[in-house]
Amino acid sequence: MTKGQDTRIAILSVALDLASQSSLESVTIGSLAKATKMSKSGLFAHFQSKENLQIAILEFAARQFTDQVVIPSLKKKAGIPRIRALVENWIQWGSKLKGGCIFVSAGTEFSERPGKVRDFLLFQQQSWIESLKKIGKSAIRANDFREDIDCDQFAFDLYSLLMGYHYYSILLRSNESRQHQEKALDRLLNAYK
Repeated sequence: MTKGQDTRIAILSVALDLASQSSLESVTIGSLAKATKMSKSGLFAHFQSKENLQIAILEFAARQFTDQVVIPSLKKKAGIPRIRALVENWIQWGSKLKGGCIFVSAGTEFSERPGKVRDFLLFQQQSWIESLKKIGKSAIRANDFREDIDCDQFAFDLYSLLMGYHYYSILLRSNESRQHQEKALDRLLNAYK
């Protein structure tokens, strides 16, 4: 990796942390310059615009998400063990960000704002949902789920469970969110057996 690539990763790590704590919109070249103790002109050279910075933050988060959530879960046995690993990995990944999963907050923030940032978020979330459907199908092939299940419904149910956990743990700061999540996951998996 070059020094420029190392610098960009360091900048994006700080930017992701800032976006997670406040919002993607609040991360500007100026606020990032202050947080990284770099010059605005130096940061501008990396990103050229606020919109490019926002997309770069989301791309960086998506790479981390793939590396820390999706790929490790695919190393687990297909079916329920893989689903449990996916959920656990997502919870661990989101807990590393002070404000929780950036895709949840940015999805709300940009849901009604057309543009490249919303387009990227939409693509990323559609890809995530497709991954959940595929994991449901692999659970059928592994004989952990019934053959007649609706994988679209499974993806919706699992996605909803993850969103519920996120809001209970981040927004409501519930001490019982983890126990509720585990019970809800057991109930969901049993419904598809």
